Amino acid sequence: MTNQRKAGSPRGEHLRFLVGIVAVALLSAAFAVAFRATLSVVLGFATHQSDVVSAMRRLPWRLRLFLPPVGGLLAGLLAMLTARKPSGHGVGDVMEAVVFGRVRLSMRVTLLKSIGSWCAIVTGGSIGREGPLIQFGGATGKVIGNALGLTVERARVLIAAGTAAGFAAAYNTPFAAVLFVLEVVTGVVVLETIVPVFIATVLATAVTRSFVGAGPIYGARTFMAPSAIVLFAYAGVGVFGALGAQGFMRLLSRAEKLFRSSLPLPWRPALGGCLTGLIVAALPDVAGNGYEPLNDILDAQRSVGFVAVLLLAKCMATTTSVSSGSPGGVFTPTLLLGGGLGFLYGTGLESWFGAKIGSVGSYALVGMAATTAATTHAPLMAAVMAFELSGDYAIVLPLVLATAMATAVSRALRKDSIYTAELRERGVGWELTLEGRRMVE
Repeated sequence: MTNQRKAGSPRGEHLRFLVGIVAVALLSAAFAVAFRATLSVVLGFATHQSDVVSAMRRLPWRLRLFLPPVGGLLAGLLAMLTARKPSGHGVGDVMEAVVFGRVRLSMRVTLLKSIGSWCAIVTGGSIGREGPLIQFGGATGKVIGNALGLTVERARVLIAAGTAAGFAAAYNTPFAAVLFVLEVVTGVVVLETIVPVFIATVLATAVTRSFVGAGPIYGARTFMAPSAIVLFAYAGVGVFGALGAQGFMRLLSRAEKLFRSSLPLPWRPALGGCLTGLIVAALPDVAGNGYEPLNDILDAQRSVGFVAVLLLAKCMATTTSVSSGSPGGVFTPTLLLGGGLGFLYGTGLESWFGAKIGSVGSYALVGMAATTAATTHAPLMAAVMAFELSGDYAIVLPLVLATAMATAVSRALRKDSIYTAELRERGVGWELTLEGRRMVE
């Protein structure tokens, strides 16, 4: 009898699984870094600016009007090369693969979507980059799971780990990345999933931070700890954010149906780009994912009038970009929506009660978390993410309260989150129960 184990032994399976986790994390982080870097290089070469908002501000209005339709047309042409229609934001595909084992993630489709998203972003489209990064992580998990000959169950876990790695690489928020998978993707906490997800998240975050820095991506801020009475004011942010998020989700859904009934590919994204170009030509701050103006809002460096106009313009620009078929995420634009709503809410309170009600920036941060919770139905993830983005423990109680309120109000108005609604339109429905997710008709 020999001590050497066969390749198919449990020990060999464990080793291949561990190798898969490491590979998925490193590849997801490398893709995120490359995605960011190439955007910065191209923008820097063309405009001597490192971000798309500054680039659009520097360009004459004619180019701001012309470039988004070009990006939309390129995205539409790439979409025609995919095996199936580009659907939603990519997260729904990952959810279906992990929960039901319907592993239909295609690396070819993912890469084509990512290139299309890159083209739309670099030309001024109003979309987030988190969608391609998250879907690439999930697709990488599928490819590596197949290459290593892992079981279906472990391949599904590897997809979940890749999803978390992509999220962490996009936002530099490791705890929120783990909670995104547990609350949004799987809906349950099981040891078989959480340990690999933690490992992949740590590795992806470490790699990403070595290139983009270790601090919060929106910068460290310090807020005053609120009194018990002021907590009620933050609860109002949750309600306000939920109403805004519901309006935004319904706008996206109706616009998507309208675009689909109007033109085929590749002209549909080109039309969306034309409409986006009109908005970007007038207000270049709506270009990209909203990161740059959100920083100003958190520091209360914008006027109430500007923020109100920016929110309306951003919602319209993101709707015309995403609903027309340009692949990209709405997660970061939703953060801007929430930050702006929180800013307006906090400014109104400050005008009535003065500084004792808390800083306007703190309401903006809580608003970010509230709209995120309202769209994803993941209050813990949203609260932790906002905490990681700010790095200030004093804001934890308002975050938890506001995200709970936002989720409750949002679920009362609409049963589905933005991701489960996408799946339901495909004929895939599920509900979250104490036993986990279950299929519904």
